Amino acid sequence: MSAHIALMHRANTEPPAEGATAAPPRRALVLLMLLVAYTFNFLDRQILGILKEPIKADLGLSDTQLGLMGGLAFALLYSTVAVPIAWLADRVSRTWIITAAVAAWSAFTMLCGVATGFWSLFLARVGVGLGEAGGVAPAYSLIADYFPREQRARALAVYSFGVPLGSGAGILFGGLMAAWIDWRWALLVVGAAGVLFAPLFKWVVADPVRGGLDGGVVGVPPGTAPFFSVARRVCATPSFWLLSLGAACSSICGYGLGFWLPSYFMRSEGFTLAQTSVYYGTIQLFGGLAGIWLGGVVADRLGPRDRGAYARTPAVCYAVALPLLLLALHTTEPALAWVLFLVPTGLNLAWMGPVMTAVQHLVPAIMRSTASALFLLVVNLLGLGVGLWIFGFLSDRLAPVYGAESMRVAITYGLAFYGVAGLLMLVASRRLPRDWIAAVD
Repeated sequence: MSAHIALMHRANTEPPAEGATAAPPRRALVLLMLLVAYTFNFLDRQILGILKEPIKADLGLSDTQLGLMGGLAFALLYSTVAVPIAWLADRVSRTWIITAAVAAWSAFTMLCGVATGFWSLFLARVGVGLGEAGGVAPAYSLIADYFPREQRARALAVYSFGVPLGSGAGILFGGLMAAWIDWRWALLVVGAAGVLFAPLFKWVVADPVRGGLDGGVVGVPPGTAPFFSVARRVCATPSFWLLSLGAACSSICGYGLGFWLPSYFMRSEGFTLAQTSVYYGTIQLFGGLAGIWLGGVVADRLGPRDRGAYARTPAVCYAVALPLLLLALHTTEPALAWVLFLVPTGLNLAWMGPVMTAVQHLVPAIMRSTASALFLLVVNLLGLGVGLWIFGFLSDRLAPVYGAESMRVAITYGLAFYGVAGLLMLVASRRLPRDWIAAVD
C-alpha cells in the first residue's frame, strides 16, 4: 500500500514518462503545446486567404486558380495521407509524428514564399498539406488520453482555439506584413517560426497510455487495431457518417468564407489590405474563440445527460448563423457588418469540441487516431477541396454579370451548405445515443 501511495505521489509531481498518465498541471502544459502546434497549423494553412490578392497581382492568377491552389492543392495529400499516418499513430509515438509534421509543413510554407508561378506555389501547398496530415488526428488521440471523459469536450475546444488563433494571426500578421513589406516575407517568417517550435514540442510532450483514463492499465500495451477493422467499424456506424457529412458541409462554408471574405472586403467594400487584415482578423480571433468555447461548454454540460446534444448543439448554431451572415453580406454599415460577421464566425466553429468528442466515443480507444483521420478525410476533402474552389469558380462565372459584386453573390449562394449541415446534425442527434461507446471495448 505504501508503495502504491508513493507511486501516486510521484505521478503527480513528475513529468509523465512514455506510457504514463498525466497529472492535471501536466495536462494543462501538454494542451498548451498542442494548441500552439494547431495554431501554427491553421496559420500556415489560412494565411493565403489574406495574401491571395497580392499573390494574384504578382503571379497573374485567376480566382479559380487561387481556389485550386488554396484548397485542392492542400486537401489532396492532407486528407488522404492523414489516414495512414493516423493508423501509424495508433502504433508508434504520437509525439514524434506531430513533431515531424510541424517541421515539414513549416518548411513547405517557407517554400511557398519563394514560388515563381502557379505550379510552383501549387506544389509547395501540396507539401504543406502533406506535413499537416500528421498534425491533427494524433493530437485528438493524445487529448482523449490526457483528459477524462467529462472534460474532453472542453479540452478539445481549447485545442480547437488553434483555428481562430491561427486564422486570426495569419490574417493580421500576413496581411500587415504583405502591406508593409512583401507577401513572400510573411510566408518565410511564419514558416521559420514553426520549424523552431517543432523540437520544443517533442521535448515537452510525452505519450500517455492509450485508454488509460477509460479503463486501460498503465504499462500494459493495449494492442492495435487493423486499419480495415477501424474502417469497417466506422462505415457501419450511421452517426459517424452523419457527423462527418454535417461537419463537411459546415466546413465548405467555413473554409470558403475564411479564404474569400478578405477578397470580398477589398473588392466589394473597398478596404485596403491593411484595413482588411485588422477588420477580418479580429472577427476570426474573437468570434472563433467565443464560439469554440461555447460549443465545448454546452456539450460538456448537456452531453452526460443527453448524448444527442453533441450533435444538436452545432445544429442550433448553424440555424442562427445563416440569417446573420446573409444580413452581414447585404448591409452597408461596416461597424454593423463587423458584429453580424462576428457572431456566425463563432457559431460556425462551435461544432469542433462537441463533434470531435462524439467521434472519439464511436470507437474503442485503440482506434481513435485512425477514426479521427477518417472523419477528417471526409470533412477536409469536401470542406477544403470543394469550399475554397466553389466560391472562386462561382465568382469567375458570375463576374460577367455582377462585376466586382460577383464574390458577394457567390458567397450568398454558398451559404446554403449551412442549411444542409444543420439538417444532418439534427438527424445525428437522434442516432448518436445508440452508437455511443460508454467505455473501452
